[in-house]
Amino acid sequence: QVQLVESGGGLVQAGGSLRLSCAASGLTFSDFAMGWFRQALGKEREFVAAISRSGGSTYYTDSVKGRFTISRDNAKNTVLLQMNSLKPEDTAVYYCAAGLIFSGTYYSAQNLYAYWGQGTQVTVSS
Repeated sequence: QVQLVESGGGLVQAGGSLRLSCAASGLTFSDFAMGWFRQALGKEREFVAAISRSGGSTYYTDSVKGRFTISRDNAKNTVLLQMNSLKPEDTAVYYCAAGLIFSGTYYSAQNLYAYWGQGTQVTVSS
């Protein structure tokens, strides 16, 4: 049984930092691209960042470029999202996801991610 468990969310002031972690089990972690998505209250879920199977390629939505960093440790089956210079508009539930994706063109496509975590709340106060 595949499980993705996010942690690290919380309440932070604008300009602050948080580091989200996603622990994966029940799958061959290094076979999967990993992504972070978020859903703000009343809005659709959106792509935030993704990382290739080896970790050699990363992708970000424009609004987080230069502030967020995605990384992975295939030995520990974990993927991290370091979030700096947080803004109130970053407030959302953040989800990690795993997908058999092999082309950078498709990393933002939610329907290509087969497995999802339960989400962790990030709240940024102004």
